[in-house]
Amino acid sequence: MPEVSVHDSIKKMYEQLKADGMSNVWDRWQAQEQVRCRSFCAKGLSCQFCSNGPCRIIPGKLERGTCGIDADAMAMRYMLLRNAMGLSTYTYHAREVAKTLIATGQGKTPYSIKDGSKLRMLARVYGIDETRGDSQLAVAVGEAMLREINSDPSEMLSTLSFTTRGRVETWRGLGILPGGPANEQVDAVSHCLTNVDGDYVSLAKTAMRLALSCIYGSQIPLELGQDALFGTPRPHIISFDLGILDPEYVNIIVNGHEPFIGIALISRCKDPSVQARAREVGAKGIRVIGSIETGQEMLQRFTPDDLYVGMTGNWITIEPLIATNACDLFAMDMNCSPPSLELYAKRYSTTFVSVSPLVNVPGITRHIDYIPEEASRQADELASLAIGNFEKRRGTTSNVPNEKRNAIVGFSVESILEVLGGTLDPLLGAIKSGSIRGVVGLVSCTTLGNGPHDLPTVTMARELISRDILVLSMGCGNAALQVAGLCSPEARDLAGPGLRRVCEALGAPPVLSFGTCTDTGRLSILVSEVAKALHVDIPDLPVAVTAPQYMEQKATIDAVFALALGVLTHVSPTPPIVGGSRLMKLLSQDLAHVTGGALLIEDDMLKAAEKIAVHIEGKRSDLGLN
Repeated sequence: MPEVSVHDSIKKMYEQLKADGMSNVWDRWQAQEQVRCRSFCAKGLSCQFCSNGPCRIIPGKLERGTCGIDADAMAMRYMLLRNAMGLSTYTYHAREVAKTLIATGQGKTPYSIKDGSKLRMLARVYGIDETRGDSQLAVAVGEAMLREINSDPSEMLSTLSFTTRGRVETWRGLGILPGGPANEQVDAVSHCLTNVDGDYVSLAKTAMRLALSCIYGSQIPLELGQDALFGTPRPHIISFDLGILDPEYVNIIVNGHEPFIGIALISRCKDPSVQARAREVGAKGIRVIGSIETGQEMLQRFTPDDLYVGMTGNWITIEPLIATNACDLFAMDMNCSPPSLELYAKRYSTTFVSVSPLVNVPGITRHIDYIPEEASRQADELASLAIGNFEKRRGTTSNVPNEKRNAIVGFSVESILEVLGGTLDPLLGAIKSGSIRGVVGLVSCTTLGNGPHDLPTVTMARELISRDILVLSMGCGNAALQVAGLCSPEARDLAGPGLRRVCEALGAPPVLSFGTCTDTGRLSILVSEVAKALHVDIPDLPVAVTAPQYMEQKATIDAVFALALGVLTHVSPTPPIVGGSRLMKLLSQDLAHVTGGALLIEDDMLKAAEKIAVHIEGKRSDLGLN
């Protein structure tokens, strides 16, 4: 059997998938590996935008496409378009948060304002009178979010107040100070039209401007808005891995990136009448379980009980999850529901429902698309479908692995401050003393493009903490570390001596579960506050970012943001830009003298961790730290 995953549960389920004769992500990847285009596509040196193509660049032989575009611009233009897709989905999510805030303020949803301080924080940023009541304020803040999303590129975003003055001045000098995401999107995609922008430097600057608009116009408002609606994350223990499934319960899995339907289901299924309906068909009860980023959004804010029991894993675990034959309803919101589920719907006893107009899986036609004002009714309908599925599933064979792991989750800027006693001073003191050499944000997906499922991510985190580097983990990579046990207090035994002492003193793990990919914005706030406290700018800090297993378009825009923020940014697998030699020099070397950021491409995690550690030590030396 090939090495498919770092997790035992997934290894076992791969064997089950093979026994069931199912197409699966591992076998499909291996088949594609036999025909993958490495000379051109993998390097970013191919283009099929116009009828003169497809065109390819062969360095030393064919230096330009038919239109005259060169290798550097060809590769950067494709990357800019990937970023535009990432911006679109982040902004879609932000727009849904704004609409939900408005509807909640009008009393039309099952939600309420759980953290009024976050609502008032956003109100202050948007220049809204924060003395209004929560209901009025929710409407006003939601409307302000929508206005800023659609603001003109010439208007500076209000949320840029969350960064340092030095960053704003750097971005203004480069001409990349952004406006609203919707209009920045129009401008960025227009740059990509054939015979419009063939300058790789211009395209790179446009990508950075788009990334800044994404973080400050979409990500930060959406996470702070969700904090207002559902509560700011606080540390608590929760369970992970496929072993949390109990086939004797009605199991509802909420999958995607938006928590709205999942949270409405938790509220609805707490009703004794819903639990009674589940017991009437022979179930012990009904449970709601998170998957991928929707799971991360929920687990940050909800402690487990007999209804909400935890999270299964990241997107590559979806096919194994369905193959357990213990899932009654799989509710798919925006992002990460693979088209292969068409095959799984035919084989296993699961009801699949799209709860987003974006999500359309071939052969799965049932839609209950999220509408804030209809969330209670929609949750009840979904619960009824799940109960009906259990009634049909009852008596069939399930194959649930035994593996289950606990982790501490719910770290946010506020909760980290609470753990530190209300001030950044203990963290700054640990960095200054050298107990913590630096901090790395692990913002990653999961992929098979550079090794077995989650193995590079787990390897990277273990290597960093062994060097006394604190890791803040976000995205699908967060689930890799939660399931692998690195977000548990016991993982401090894997840390270096300095970090271990800090973890023991605070009762914290060496890898802090910091949420989803949208929490890149939240992380930027924390980094900005550390820079302000040390009276330096962000590029001066002993920090870095790593994406050990990035996969898709949201990840690429997060990476470009980190470069604009002024941070060393490691990515793997090797992205399709390496065919542009001048572009690579710009991103990996020259940019360090412009924004302070630099791109590090390295597929060997041991080498990458060492290079990150060397970078951090260099920054410590520049700051005069031992």
